[in-house]
Amino acid sequence: MTVGNHTHFDKEFDRRYAYEGCDLGATCTPDRTVFKLWSPEASGVELFLYRNDTGDAYAHRMLELEDQGVWSLTLEGDLHGVYYDYEVTVEGITRRTADPYAVAAGRNGARSMAVDLSRTDPEGFEKDCAPPKQPENIIYELHVKDFSYDPESGVPEDCRGKFKAFAWRDKEGRLPLCMEHLKSLGVTHVQLLPIYDFGSIDEGGDETQFNWGYDPMNYNLPEGSYSTDPSDGSVRIRECKEMIQALHQNGIRVVMDVVYNHTYAADSWLERSAPGYYYRHWADGSLSNGSGCGNDIAAGRTMVDNYILHSVMYWAKEYHIDGFRFDLMGLLTVELMNRIRYTLDAVFGPGEKLLYGEPWRAGDSPMEPGTAPAMKGNIQRLDPNVGIFCDTTRDAIKGDCFHAEQPGFVSGGSGLGETILCAVSGWMGGVGDFKPRACSQVVNYVSAHDNFTLWDKLAQCSSKAGAPSYQDSREDLLAQNKLAAFIYFTCQGNLFLQAGEEFARTKLGDHNSYKSSPDVNKLDWHRAWTFGELTDYYRQLIRLRKSLPGLCGKTPEAAKKIVEPTVHRDGVVSFQVEEGGSRGERLFVVYNATEHDYAIQLPSGRWTIRADGVNADQRKPLISEGNWAKVPPRSGMLLQK
Repeated sequence: MTVGNHTHFDKEFDRRYAYEGCDLGATCTPDRTVFKLWSPEASGVELFLYRNDTGDAYAHRMLELEDQGVWSLTLEGDLHGVYYDYEVTVEGITRRTADPYAVAAGRNGARSMAVDLSRTDPEGFEKDCAPPKQPENIIYELHVKDFSYDPESGVPEDCRGKFKAFAWRDKEGRLPLCMEHLKSLGVTHVQLLPIYDFGSIDEGGDETQFNWGYDPMNYNLPEGSYSTDPSDGSVRIRECKEMIQALHQNGIRVVMDVVYNHTYAADSWLERSAPGYYYRHWADGSLSNGSGCGNDIAAGRTMVDNYILHSVMYWAKEYHIDGFRFDLMGLLTVELMNRIRYTLDAVFGPGEKLLYGEPWRAGDSPMEPGTAPAMKGNIQRLDPNVGIFCDTTRDAIKGDCFHAEQPGFVSGGSGLGETILCAVSGWMGGVGDFKPRACSQVVNYVSAHDNFTLWDKLAQCSSKAGAPSYQDSREDLLAQNKLAAFIYFTCQGNLFLQAGEEFARTKLGDHNSYKSSPDVNKLDWHRAWTFGELTDYYRQLIRLRKSLPGLCGKTPEAAKKIVEPTVHRDGVVSFQVEEGGSRGERLFVVYNATEHDYAIQLPSGRWTIRADGVNADQRKPLISEGNWAKVPPRSGMLLQK
């Protein structure tokens, strides 16, 4: 049999070698360390020990083969802080590899480290827990380096761009500007772009390096460039835990962006320890590339699925992570995503951990027999508490993300009223093969790290000739930005926004800044002050959303509260929300994307304006003969009876 031929790893192979234990890797205590590696076709595995993350080995030992293809060795004594790797021999070829199951490593993840995890907890971490659930989940996507790289963030230079920026306080105990802003905004969750160890940054290099981090090197340990000492495997663990603990203490839960669909290189630790098994191949033996990154992880195989599930559970238990966002979830399977959902619920309680992802992939990929991809068209097969990003809502509001100058509803696009009203009800009516089981499956957003920022997209759409201006504050773009936010904040489903969207974040038209300079990617905290009016509007929208349960329902029945959806003319739509209660409370919502006032007559009753294009959290009685409400150009209005 040829190693690497994907047909070799069939269900019989999985049945024979499936290992269900959760103890692969190095389990380190003060008394002994147990090393275990899954390598079912190896003829020999040798362990090498090192005193640091460079230099030569001081000892080496052979592991012994146990059941299900697991190789094992127990060494007595305290090995905490000792580095190690393996030589694995398969079909006469010996490969040097770090441990794919490692939970600690040195610089650039090239050498694994034995670690007693109890010694990496910051003070009080054993008592750390998620803050109480709020009436609504509002997710804020944030990159660790972006957050504090700007000197105006208020973070001292040695902590900028690091995990420690989140936990830093001055001598009086005050938070830096960036954390104060985050805390005051009112978001409930921070979704951190990849914080596992990724391969595109030289951890011994300078601070001008930048990458989003969608290139996994070691799945089960933090990225070293975000630590103050990447050569010591314990430091990155402790400082990552400090960050999570600080966010919890400030009332914010933490979602981890995970990338289990591919690795930084196909010649990974997974490949070196079990050649051919962890990746998908076409019939001719070539690697599939549905990720667009050169390789696809073979989700659907038993030990691949076990690896991903155990990794998720490890981060949830050891680091107190509160949710997971899956990159290119369409390369994973419905079966795996449901299994992760059920396992999280069984351990932590139903719905306690958020779970959602991108329901697409970059290209075709050969699935394992009997599995289905976790794509948008398979949403009916996913658990109701597995969410997906709704690109249909995104593009309807702001315009196609791949065509810069194509407008959306808020920027003058025509014929979009019906689509906007479908978004309002969480797409529960269905369109094509997109038929959610519940509003809980829909994640509404208008910008994320990919593609143009919302502000840059609006600037592109409004540019009649010449280069768009991104830096200046323009009343038309501000109004469009507010209306875009107003729309998705009044849709059924979950809410997600890119960090800085609330102060017109710009990347100067860079639509794919994954490796652009940190100066392009950083959050500009002076801009947060300049666009304070917009920030206040977002802050008010967040408060408003939390106060209106009729907008926050996630059940299959929630969308039934949306009544009388109406397209009045191109660019103007309205709908009502039955809030319920003994007094028959009701909401009336209007979106006016035109350049003119629009007057609309409300049903009889006493109406209060809760939000308009200026204030999004108010209580102003509607004073109008005949219950007419005048909605200004490029704005929305929400009234409550």
